[in-house]
Amino acid sequence: MKSLSRARRQRPCRGPRAQRGVALLVAILLVALGTILAAAVAYENAMTARRGTSTYAFDQALLIGQGAEALAASGLRQIRQGTKSLDIYVGQGWDKPYGPLEVVPGVMLQAGLEDLQGRFNLNNLVNRDDTPDPVQVAAFTKLLAAVGLEPKWAGYLIDWIDEDIAPSNPDGAEDSVYMGQTPPYRTANRYITSASELLALPGFGRERYVALAPYVTALPQGFPLNVCTAPGKVLDAFLPAGRAEFDTDQLTKSRAETTGCFPTLANYQVAFDGRSWASAQKKFAQSSSFFRLTSFITIGSAEFNLYSLLYQDGTGAVRPIQRSFTPD
Repeated sequence: MKSLSRARRQRPCRGPRAQRGVALLVAILLVALGTILAAAVAYENAMTARRGTSTYAFDQALLIGQGAEALAASGLRQIRQGTKSLDIYVGQGWDKPYGPLEVVPGVMLQAGLEDLQGRFNLNNLVNRDDTPDPVQVAAFTKLLAAVGLEPKWAGYLIDWIDEDIAPSNPDGAEDSVYMGQTPPYRTANRYITSASELLALPGFGRERYVALAPYVTALPQGFPLNVCTAPGKVLDAFLPAGRAEFDTDQLTKSRAETTGCFPTLANYQVAFDGRSWASAQKKFAQSSSFFRLTSFITIGSAEFNLYSLLYQDGTGAVRPIQRSFTPD
């Protein structure tokens, strides 16, 4: 009996003091869980507020961009009303950058207009009857060479646009080539809506696109090149093989010193021989209908770009027909 009593006295006691450690651990876990939940709620609330602020800033920037479109439209209408001719040329005022202007406190706007008919229109490579235009194809091939690119891309682009599914020449490519890409895809077989579709050509790549992009555009088929605003490389591309009359630096200087269009159609004709001009003259003009407005908007630390394609019809009215957040 004595040994049994001694064993009982030596057995550890599991009283209230031992249970205090468990209670403390539960309390710590509850506090940690509460902290995690509070942090999650605070983070979600902060993100919701930030998303709301960003959405508001985006809507505000879009409205300011539309306001810039209205200003550009007003300026183009005034130019049309203030001149007897329909000529669009460097030095009329539309080509000068606008801003930076503080629209409201904390909101800045910068904008600039570009005459897109001063660029080579890629859609003019293929006529409306689905045949390649020999004058435009020769000019595009020469333009490719001027920027250091291979001539084969002219054939690739013709097959990208035309409606048939058979390569039109040795440098062409149709579905049989594109279906072998990763991932596979088909040719558009229609006029393009953005010059960035050049990147869809197999192997064309970003580097080639950057070299060519300043000189090309994608407008409705048939609109002529404005010789008054076209850069030297584009003007030279249409000249007979071996001729390069419009050095970029000299062209810029001549336009700065001339009141009006330079070169005029008469000036440009001099660089052609009679036979080539007769087949090409309808592809050139001194007027334009398509302009790109680039609007750069800053709201606090946020920055937005809006690119608007503006169309001016025969009455002088201007309206936006396309908007994007990338240049092409």
